[in-house]
Amino acid sequence: MCREPLQSVHTKPFGQVLRKHRLAAGFSQEQLGLESGVQRNFISLIETGQNKPTITTIFKLASALNLKPSKLLAETEKLTG
Repeated sequence: MCREPLQSVHTKPFGQVLRKHRLAAGFSQEQLGLESGVQRNFISLIETGQNKPTITTIFKLASALNLKPSKLLAETEKLTG
């Protein structure tokens, strides 16, 4: 049985968690980009599971959303079971 690499398994769920918190904060992707210093198109790619954020990017996004990075990661882990 072929399994996806661990990092790939978490990419799409992390994007879903990020999008949920971005919308809850009332941010567009552009606004989150300005607040976090992460380019809007990169945020879009993360949210759609097409790109993998680095730990530095996760910290920047979490800070802009007034969240601890561990909250984003814990919610991602719950989605991946």
